[in-house]
Amino acid sequence: MKVSKAQAAENRQGILDAAARLYRERGLTGVGVADITRDAGLTHGGLYRHFASKEALVQEACTKAFDWSIPVLDGERPHATVSDRVRRYLSPEHRDAPGSGCPVAALAVDAARAGGGVSEVFAQGIERNIQRFAQLLADSAADADSSAAPSPQDRARAIHVLATMVGGMVLARATAAAQPALSNELMQTLQTQLTDLSLIHISEPTRLLIISYAVFC
Repeated sequence: MKVSKAQAAENRQGILDAAARLYRERGLTGVGVADITRDAGLTHGGLYRHFASKEALVQEACTKAFDWSIPVLDGERPHATVSDRVRRYLSPEHRDAPGSGCPVAALAVDAARAGGGVSEVFAQGIERNIQRFAQLLADSAADADSSAAPSPQDRARAIHVLATMVGGMVLARATAAAQPALSNELMQTLQTQLTDLSLIHISEPTRLLIISYAVFC
C-alpha cells in the first residue's frame, strides 16, 4: 500500500523524535535501529526509506535534540532570568529525564567518540547555546527596554556557566542511583554558586530587582 507524502513525513518525524529521545536516554551505542522503529511504531526496514544510513539518522537526531531549551519552572516569570535557567537545568526533573533534556549532558562523550559529522553537530549546537546564553547575560545587564550586544566578558561568563551546568548534571546523574543525597547536594551547591556568578557585573538596579524577587516571591 502506497503511503501518502503527508504520512511519509509524519513517519520520518516519528523516527527522528524517537531517536533523539532514545539516544539521550541510552547513548548512541545503546540504541539499535529496531529499538527506534519499534518506538516509532514502524517496521525495521521503514527507517531506510527515510534515512540513507544509521549514521545519517544519528546526525539528524542529534541536531533535533539541540532544539531543546531550558523550560520555565511553574510559577516563574515568562521571561526567565539567568538564575531561573540555572535552577531549572540543575533540577531533579531534568536529572531524571535525560531523554527530554540537554543533549550535551547526555551525549557529549558519545559525540567525542563518534567524531566526524556528529562532532560537528555538537560543535555547532554548543556554539549556538553559548551565543544565546551570552545574549541573555547581556540583556540582563541592560535596561529593561533595551538590548545590548554580548561583550567578550559575557561570552566568557556564558562558557563558564554552561560548562559548569553540564558538568554538574553529568555528576548528578552519575551519583543519583547510589547516593541521591550527594546528587542533590551537587545540584544545589552549583545552583547557589552559579546564581551568585550570574549577578556579577549586572547593573545595581537590576541586581537589586533580582534579589528582591528572590526574597519576596
